[in-house]
Amino acid sequence: MAKRRATITAVGHYAPSKILSNADLEKMVDTNDEWIRTRTGISERHILENGATSDLGVGAIQAMLAHRKIEPTEIDIIIVATVTPDMFFPSTACIIQDKIGAKNAWGFDLSGACSGFLFALHTGAQFVENGTASKVLIVGADKMSSITDYSDRNTCILFGDAGGAVLLELSEDPEYGILDNRLYCDGAGGPFLNMKGGGSLNPPTHETVDKRMHYIYQDGKPVFKAAVKGMADVSAEIMERNKLTGDDVSWLVPHQANLRIIDATADRMGIDRSKVMINIDRYGNTTAATIPLCLSEWWLSGKLKRGQNIVLASFGAGYTWGATLVRWSLENPKP
Repeated sequence: MAKRRATITAVGHYAPSKILSNADLEKMVDTNDEWIRTRTGISERHILENGATSDLGVGAIQAMLAHRKIEPTEIDIIIVATVTPDMFFPSTACIIQDKIGAKNAWGFDLSGACSGFLFALHTGAQFVENGTASKVLIVGADKMSSITDYSDRNTCILFGDAGGAVLLELSEDPEYGILDNRLYCDGAGGPFLNMKGGGSLNPPTHETVDKRMHYIYQDGKPVFKAAVKGMADVSAEIMERNKLTGDDVSWLVPHQANLRIIDATADRMGIDRSKVMINIDRYGNTTAATIPLCLSEWWLSGKLKRGQNIVLASFGAGYTWGATLVRWSLENPKP
């Protein structure tokens, strides 16, 4: 009996119109364009001035629904990967469900930091493959500007705001779709990348605000070292598990955190830079949105084609990291 396999049947993305360039940041903190580009690969990032994470998700979903030509009422489940929910509760999934009119869907938020989209993708695929849902909406969205300290030169250069969405349905051909996943976490990495304030450990007080505990904290060197190893190792592992060489992989779709981490992952996989999806220069690190944002842009451009093997790879706070192997089933968009 052929395996039931979930596949991506639609993609969409959204980024707000306001651009925060490296030149803009030069006026805010002690940094410069060359320093940022050579160390991160980032030239600009998008910032949502008015609105919340749900608005970023809704923008991506609306584009995705238009591509798939379906109504929101056809969606069964909504899973939102984010570290910047609109509020603690209700979930951003509930807020999105109401905003788009997906009256027949239930859903929840998933917190996996920069690996959140891959964690959500694997979770959503289970519902499709076990037959309990036919259309599962996976959203990766983060308004990182809402938790970024724009007086911290080490972190404010990194992050931007965006949303990405994919629809999972049952593949008509079990040779296509999500073929394999390798997902990991190591809580020992928590002290190096976190936001200390706002939760039950450090509820909001004048003291937590004064200590700037409600912003991203990152100890860059250990995070960089762990990210290079984690993303490269898990990407190589998923290739070895599936007996693939660099020639067999059409695209590496890496989390867009740092260009040097991306290059190290491609080198480990034996993949040429021309086969790596890179848009960090235009968006920065949008956390859970980076991978679906790449998928949507490359599909719209016609470069992501049916039958291609693609490897999605991520690393984030937790530490969390993982890789997913997909044989792309979606036909190119019609002109």
